[in-house]
Amino acid sequence: MSQARKALDFAKLHVPGQPLVLYNIWDAGGAKVMAKAGAKAVATGSWSVAAAQGYPDGEKIPMAFLLQIAGRIAETVELPLTVDFEGCYAEAPDEVAANVTRVIEAGAIGINFEDQIVGGEGLHSIDAQSARIAAARQAAEATGVPLFINARTDLFLKEKDAGKHESLVAEATARAAAYAEAGASGFFVPGLTDPALIRSVCEAVTLPVNCMMKEGAPSSDEMAALGVARISHGPGPYFTAMADLAKRAQV
Repeated sequence: MSQARKALDFAKLHVPGQPLVLYNIWDAGGAKVMAKAGAKAVATGSWSVAAAQGYPDGEKIPMAFLLQIAGRIAETVELPLTVDFEGCYAEAPDEVAANVTRVIEAGAIGINFEDQIVGGEGLHSIDAQSARIAAARQAAEATGVPLFINARTDLFLKEKDAGKHESLVAEATARAAAYAEAGASGFFVPGLTDPALIRSVCEAVTLPVNCMMKEGAPSSDEMAALGVARISHGPGPYFTAMADLAKRAQV
């Protein structure tokens, strides 16, 4: 199947109320396991990919190494591959575009693209991040691959006090609208776990909404009922696997 066809098929899997569930992996071996288990797509998690190679999260694993891993995954399974590309390893839109071209060349049909300033403080402004997303979209169009750009906002993840999340919903929906206009394909709200707030975001946003499983989050069935279109597990699978490895090593 062509890369463009995979991208189109992947986009169709994002149905509000019938969410695509992605149990994030970090290598080609994990991708093979997911394929054998019947997964419809495979997704990397930045934390997991970095940690599996001894690096911390936050674009600390060299991009060339990340792309090598992504390429190996894409060569190993026929499933659509979406890569957690963090901040695209760039600040300026033209550099974002160049790196997006590279991740597509590695075999990806989708990316997570976050709006936090990686290695810095806070988030990119709405205008700045929209320009970065637009550059990513233009780069993808030039390759002929309709890349699924999962625009992630770090508003909720950075605010550890869940009691303050309601006050962030208005900005989140404003970002979603701007990101959609810039060419985003989906809207990712990691850290948001309150069912009422998840429902309000799903109802207010035109893009398919992606939530992340974590302690205190609604179940997959509950998220489906709230209108979520995609469920990610983030670094959870890696933590579980490593905890099991440590336990077995002590026997």
